[in-house]
Amino acid sequence: MPRDLTEQSIREALSGVTTPGRPDNLVAAGQVSGIVIKDGHIGFTIELEPTEKDSANTVRIAAEKSVRALDGVLTATAIMTAHEAGPQTPAEAAGQSAQPAPQRAPLQPATHLVAVASGKGGVGKSTTAINLALAVATTGRSVGILDADIYGPSLPRLIGQNQKPQTSNNKIVPIPAWGLQTMSIGYLVAEESPTIWRGPMVMSALEQMLRDVAWDNLDMLIIDMPPGTGDAQLTLSQRAALSGAVIVSTPQDLALIDARKGLNMFRKVNVPVLGIIENMSHFICPDCGSQHNVFGHGGAAAEAARIGAPFLGEIPLEMKIRETSDAGTPIVASDPNSPHAACYRAIAGNMLAQLDAAQAATPKIVID
Repeated sequence: MPRDLTEQSIREALSGVTTPGRPDNLVAAGQVSGIVIKDGHIGFTIELEPTEKDSANTVRIAAEKSVRALDGVLTATAIMTAHEAGPQTPAEAAGQSAQPAPQRAPLQPATHLVAVASGKGGVGKSTTAINLALAVATTGRSVGILDADIYGPSLPRLIGQNQKPQTSNNKIVPIPAWGLQTMSIGYLVAEESPTIWRGPMVMSALEQMLRDVAWDNLDMLIIDMPPGTGDAQLTLSQRAALSGAVIVSTPQDLALIDARKGLNMFRKVNVPVLGIIENMSHFICPDCGSQHNVFGHGGAAAEAARIGAPFLGEIPLEMKIRETSDAGTPIVASDPNSPHAACYRAIAGNMLAQLDAAQAATPKIVID
C-alpha cells in the first residue's frame, strides 16, 4: 500500500467534493467520518441533512470517484446517512402523523435475479451456483454470476481467474469467464487476505456490486449468497429485486435444520422459494459401482415435501466435481457430456420451470 494512503489523504481527496447548495466541501462542513483503510479498500461515512436526500446519489458517486483516483485504492465505499432534526414539525406538534420516507426502488441488473443460498457453510453452495449458472446459459440465456460472499469469496478460484476488473463510465466491468459475466469482491483482494469489515460496509459493498457493475443485458443473474441469515442476506433480499431463491443442503439432519432457517427467511421477506437442491446426495464407488449414502439420502426431498417447497434434484458426492471446481474448470463447462453436468442441467430446467410458474401465477390486469 502506498505510504501516502492515509486518513489525511482520504480527507484531502474528499475536500474537492461538495453537497449541492452548500458553500463548503464535505470535509470543511464536517460531513465525513468513520474512515476505514484496509488493504487498499476504503470506507467512509458522509452525513447529509434530511432535506438533502435527493443529492445523496450524486454526492456518493463523486466522493467514491475522488477516493478511487488515489494511488493504491482498490475500492471506495461511501455510506450515506441523514439524521432527522430534533424539533417536531408543526404537523407533528398538532398530532398529525408524519409522511413515511420514500422507498428506494429495488436494484434489478437483470431480468431475473435468483439467489442460491444455504443455511450453513460447507454444503457446496458455491460449486452448485457456478454450475447452475452455466447450465442456465446452455439454454441460450445471457447469464451472470455475482459472488456475494464478502468474507469468503470463492468465485475467482471456481472460474480459474483472479484479475482486477476495469472501470468504464464510472461502472465496474464484469470479468468474462466460460460465457458468463462474473463479479466478486475476491477480484479486488488477495486470496489469502481476510476482509475485516463491519456490517454497514458489507451491505454498502453488496449494493455497489449490484448497482455499479456494468452488467450487460442479462436475462438472469445468479447470486451466490453468503451462508446463514445475517445482514448480507437481509440486504440482498430487501434491496435486490429477487425473482426467487434456491436452497442448497446436504441430506444430513443438521444441514437441513439450517436450510430450513434460510428458507423461512426468504418467505418472511416475500421472496419466492424456487426449490431445494440436495448436494452430496450419495457416492457411487468407482470400483464396485455400489451406492453409499455418506450423509444420508433423501433428506432434502423429504424436507421439501414437508414444507411444501419444490424439490429440484440431487447432485452426487463426486470427485470429478470437486477436482474441476478446484481447477477453475467447472464441470458443466469443461465436461458437458458427463452425467454430473446432466444433473445440473436437469436441476436448472426444473428451476426455470418453477420461475415460469411463479410468473404465470402473478395476476395481470387487462383493459379492453
